[in-house]
Amino acid sequence: MGDRCREHCGTKVLECAADGPKVGCERDAADLVNEAFNTGAQVIAIPAERLTEDFFTLSSRVAGEVVQKIVTYGMKVAVVGDIGRYLNRSAPLRDWVRESNRGADLWFVEDFVALDERLEARNRARASERAAASATSE
Repeated sequence: MGDRCREHCGTKVLECAADGPKVGCERDAADLVNEAFNTGAQVIAIPAERLTEDFFTLSSRVAGEVVQKIVTYGMKVAVVGDIGRYLNRSAPLRDWVRESNRGADLWFVEDFVALDERLEARNRARASERAAASATSE
């Protein structure tokens, strides 16, 4: 099965197939950005197993290059799946994942249910911000 664009909580998400080509460099990220643009996706959901081992070794800088390429084009990234084996061996990676999950550009989630929960929470926060801005301007 190939990559496909589906709507999750009102957001178009490019769901990358687990059996697709590995993502391990800036060029691979650019290919995903191109595919996302062609489908109208706002979020790129990459299965953890599709990322190279180097992605999870922060000193390799692969993760930074991949994420930066995608975010530079205004898209969000979700790494979907179990990354426990990487987290168990790297305190810096655990810290990075924790900080990323507090932000809005990169999330690490167990599955698409967890991604939907994140997107729904983001939508609620945006609605609250719009309501507050509307009330202030009146």
